[in-house]
Amino acid sequence: MAAANEGGVESPPTPGVSAGAKPGRGGPDIVRVGTRASALARLQTDLVLERLRPLYPDLDFQVVTVTTHGDANQAAPLAGMGLGVFVKEIEQQLIDGRLDMAVHSLKDMPTLLPEGLGLAALLPREDPRDVLVNRFGCRLEDLPQGALIGTSSPRRQSQLLSSRPDLTVVPIRGNVETRLRKSEGEECDGAILAAAGLLRLGLADQVTEYLSPQTFVPPPGQGILAVETRADDDRMAGILRAVDHAATRYAATAERAFLERLCGGCQVPVGAYAQSDADLMNLTVFLGSPDGKQTFQAKVRGLTRSPHQLAADAHLAIVERGGGTLLANASNP
Repeated sequence: MAAANEGGVESPPTPGVSAGAKPGRGGPDIVRVGTRASALARLQTDLVLERLRPLYPDLDFQVVTVTTHGDANQAAPLAGMGLGVFVKEIEQQLIDGRLDMAVHSLKDMPTLLPEGLGLAALLPREDPRDVLVNRFGCRLEDLPQGALIGTSSPRRQSQLLSSRPDLTVVPIRGNVETRLRKSEGEECDGAILAAAGLLRLGLADQVTEYLSPQTFVPPPGQGILAVETRADDDRMAGILRAVDHAATRYAATAERAFLERLCGGCQVPVGAYAQSDADLMNLTVFLGSPDGKQTFQAKVRGLTRSPHQLAADAHLAIVERGGGTLLANASNP
């Protein structure tokens, strides 16, 4: 069975499941839930299980932590580690039957899922914005000239340097708490992080500025928790259907379909943010060079229930603005 539709977001199968169903291969009533071992990953998994446990009190949801390649190689630059560095090992355990479902940050997932896997649920989105934290307690426009700002994201680097070319971007790795510590002067003067992680960890007081998603465009899927299962596991799909959020799925489909049209998750700095307004959806997209000297942005509007068409319109718009040349050069360095 195919892993996912275009854009990497698959509608869950239709069969339902009763609260007394006995899914998975871990024994009667046991559901093994895979996640990374970080505090944020565990917390995000708990957020999913807080929704599932009241609906299925007879099921024993057991959390299994998995060390991924990205977690095990903290010194390596993320941009050079390829796609799926925070999900591959977890997905392999799903494929092998050692897990029944897995919780991921959707932004960490490649647009093309492994054969046999699908996204059975996407939870309501947390704040999708990027945020600035810094030791000066000031906004981006007020940072001192030459300030050192930490990020390992080519997209954040591109948008940051496009706005403030006088700043110096330095690579920064580690969990949220580690990056916050490093941004207090240990390695840099500040950092760009995802609002969702800080909010979920109760660290909103660390934010010095929320960056508008219309100008500092987030990556596809930022702020969204995804639950991945085997695509042929109808019982798991039935359980997770109860927590799947339709509006979030439409937005995620549009964002990931745009990324797929570019190159499926290549290392060119890319952003995409979709927001529904009843039956209509706005999709803001970004494409840039790592040094921020070339940046292209477009905004399109279309039917919420036609996310792939919206992605196609956004792709055409960004190419017409000059992004096609940037993409061609990136594909043929």
